[in-house]
Amino acid sequence: MKPMKFPKEQRELIIEQIQEYFEKERGESLGHLAADNMLEFFMARISPYIYNHALEDCRQLVTQRMVSLEEDIYALEQQVKPVR
Repeated sequence: MKPMKFPKEQRELIIEQIQEYFEKERGESLGHLAADNMLEFFMARISPYIYNHALEDCRQLVTQRMVSLEEDIYALEQQVKPVR
């Protein structure tokens, strides 16, 4: 799996949110580099779980769609009248 990369603007926004969290919740000031390192740390540790969960959601969606498609195909069947 290729590591996820955020666009620069989005990454900066996330870093700001990490800094705000530390300031509000912990009363600590966190520099830009420290927040960036924290983002990298959590992305490396958490992203596989998030990715796998997203795949499971996809599996469930595809299964639901396949069941629906199968029902639609059965609905297309024509009645066969016996010949006497």
